Amino acid sequence: MNYGLKKGRVWEFLKDFLAINLGMAIYALGWAAFLLPYHITTGGMTGMFAILYYLTKFPISAAVLISNAILLLISIKPLGWKFVGKSAYAAVALSFFLEMGQQMMTNPDGTLMQVLGPGQDSMACVLGAILNGFGIGFVFISGGSTGGWDIIAALVNKRHNISFGRVLLYLDFVVIASCYPIFHSWRMVVFGYVTLAIYTYVIDMLINSSRQDVQFIIFTRKHREICDRIISETVHSATVLDGEGYYTHEDVKVVFTIVHKREQLTILRLIREIDPAAFVSQSRAEGVYGNGFNTIKP
Repeated sequence: MNYGLKKGRVWEFLKDFLAINLGMAIYALGWAAFLLPYHITTGGMTGMFAILYYLTKFPISAAVLISNAILLLISIKPLGWKFVGKSAYAAVALSFFLEMGQQMMTNPDGTLMQVLGPGQDSMACVLGAILNGFGIGFVFISGGSTGGWDIIAALVNKRHNISFGRVLLYLDFVVIASCYPIFHSWRMVVFGYVTLAIYTYVIDMLINSSRQDVQFIIFTRKHREICDRIISETVHSATVLDGEGYYTHEDVKVVFTIVHKREQLTILRLIREIDPAAFVSQSRAEGVYGNGFNTIKP
């Protein structure tokens, strides 16, 4: 590997590192400044631990750290060290920013500061959801993981033919719906679903739909190295076809793969590292069915 490529990879790592930390900080700010002070929850593991916090005052940051540690230990073998490493850092960063945010927003009497004033639940719901969406979006764009539900969804996706996004959606709905039997409050349920809808929309707007799939057609002479990296760095595989350049009449391999939108940056980077001269076509793929994607339904 030449010096220029090494320098480029270091710079990309630093940009991703800063973006993931910025995203986690924004996400934690949305919770600490707007959602927690107004007794609002939403989906995700953080939403589940917000419910625990409202019931027992057990710190969300500690709950996030403990639960992710358990999940990561379980997932080392099926998901690999790379995924576990990214998720472990995300869990630590999220826990740190949540704790720091709550400390900043805590009044001397121990209550959380309502920066918008009392009775501003609707505005707090909207602002908190927007910040959550931007925070998660920054993390996804940078190829990071938020830990929590992502780990459970990845484990389910690995063993069963259920899409990543569908698992997350089911878990989110269960968490929010649990507010009624626990608190007997339709207000929390309604605000929870509104928050979920807003921050999901913001994520979609920011990263051009996190659930969208992307099709790659790669013309290369280094197909083995590229396919090996696709298999090791994503949850997908690839198909290799024989091809011939009509002008040169030289043999070339055509690698065909479909990945999730959040993985497209990983694919482009590994192609550039292995074969900068490769000819690549990238396009949207809608209605993808099969292993790792959606189940075929009549």
